[in-house]
Amino acid sequence: MHAATPSVARSSKRNVRPHGPLVIEIEGVTKLYKMGSEIIHALRGVDVKIHRNEYLAIMGPSGSGKSTLMNMLGCLDTPTAGHYEFSQKNVATMSDDELAEIRNREIGFVFQTFNLLPRSTALHNVELPLIYAGLGRTDRLAKAQLALENVGLGERMGHKPNELSGGQRQRVAIARALVNDPSIILADEPTGNLDSKTGEEIMALFEQLYEQGNTIIVVTHEEDIARHARRIVRLRDGLIESDTAVE
Repeated sequence: MHAATPSVARSSKRNVRPHGPLVIEIEGVTKLYKMGSEIIHALRGVDVKIHRNEYLAIMGPSGSGKSTLMNMLGCLDTPTAGHYEFSQKNVATMSDDELAEIRNREIGFVFQTFNLLPRSTALHNVELPLIYAGLGRTDRLAKAQLALENVGLGERMGHKPNELSGGQRQRVAIARALVNDPSIILADEPTGNLDSKTGEEIMALFEQLYEQGNTIIVVTHEEDIARHARRIVRLRDGLIESDTAVE
């Protein structure tokens, strides 16, 4: 990736990168939760296929199942029934260690609340996944520094979260998500705690990452945010209501 501070303006181009191999295949997935005596049908037989180099948004109102689907995609939860393959491997047969390996190496998570360690510098926050991966200190610092430079924070590496703006904190979170070169960036309401101008800057950064070949999945309830993607999957009542390309 090349370091650059993205423009606030949305590009008028709607470039769609050629899709790579299938990375996620979900077939007939259901998810039930028990709440007291009540059974909640969060997902009711969902089918989704996602290829490498796609830019996908998942939308839906509260209770539609989008958060449950996000947790499923991120290997944070398992289906009650149905089939989920990640890179042609059946997730249901994986051990807890194998699932943790996927979460750490294959999926870069970006959360609405940033989830940064408040007393640690931006550099240390970004290098954390590499510590878990067992990378040596020299290589770790080099990769973390490069990731921060690539999101325009090369001069903020020594700053702690409370010394950064909301947009800068989200950029740190994105750098942390990218530092392991994951297969997928999974972003949950990534602009939810940001003002509209800063939110547009973050979405411009996602656009840049997509153009550089990353696979991006954004979960959002905001139409304006979803329309940055190239494909929108809409959920309602645990079912896929539509799956369409963005013009």
